[in-house]
Amino acid sequence: MNILDKIVLRKKEEVADAKRLISVNDLTQSVHFNRTPYSFKEFLLAEDRTGIIAEFKRRSPSKGLINGIADVAEVTQAYNQAGASALSVLTDVDFFGGKTDDILAARAANEIPILRKDFMIDEYQILEAKAWGADIILLIAAILSPQQISDFGKFAKNLGLNVLLEVHNLEELERSICPHLDAIGVNNRNLADFTVDIQTSFDLVNTIPNDFLKISESAISNPQTIKELKAAGFNGFLIGENFMKTDDPGRAIKDFVTQI
Repeated sequence: MNILDKIVLRKKEEVADAKRLISVNDLTQSVHFNRTPYSFKEFLLAEDRTGIIAEFKRRSPSKGLINGIADVAEVTQAYNQAGASALSVLTDVDFFGGKTDDILAARAANEIPILRKDFMIDEYQILEAKAWGADIILLIAAILSPQQISDFGKFAKNLGLNVLLEVHNLEELERSICPHLDAIGVNNRNLADFTVDIQTSFDLVNTIPNDFLKISESAISNPQTIKELKAAGFNGFLIGENFMKTDDPGRAIKDFVTQI
């Protein structure tokens, strides 16, 4: 059993626990549930934005603790002010140190799109994302069937949410494309063993239909890489660890952006 299998196994337990604690009706009555989500495309392609999806991440299975002291509102505001097109906030508890309060705090502090970064295996989690003020959900092809991707994508779109599909190779991409997506992200990190290779993005960019926004995820630590990915056809760039591993993630993104 690899780490991804372990995460999904635990996620099933987590979702079952959440359903017992908070009903669907409770979620639909929450303060954010009826707000209109921001347009991922509008912010990603805005001329005054960078295309960077800046991530707030405390820890990861591969690196352990990345940043245990950063304040989510302070960091995400700094990301926003530096020109991030969207924010990514981890909500997985056991493996990434995330929590519901993180996404709520980021929402309260910012008026740009927020991605709920988690391992989505149930429609209930999509309702949670809407209730917590997220604008974008992530669907990971490696853990979902084509039917689940289509069903979850349609469910999310009916709630007004934006949908980002994450793939790691051509096989996942070809079997997962459906109409209910806004963006397709190429994760340069292999979720089975957590190795990274930026070449994955360059290999797949031209096989992603132009109907979708194209996102490169992980292994981006050099501003020059952003320039090369843009030239190759990518619209967005998800960066987390590169900023979060510093003492001042807000300063880190600001310095990074000046070099693009």
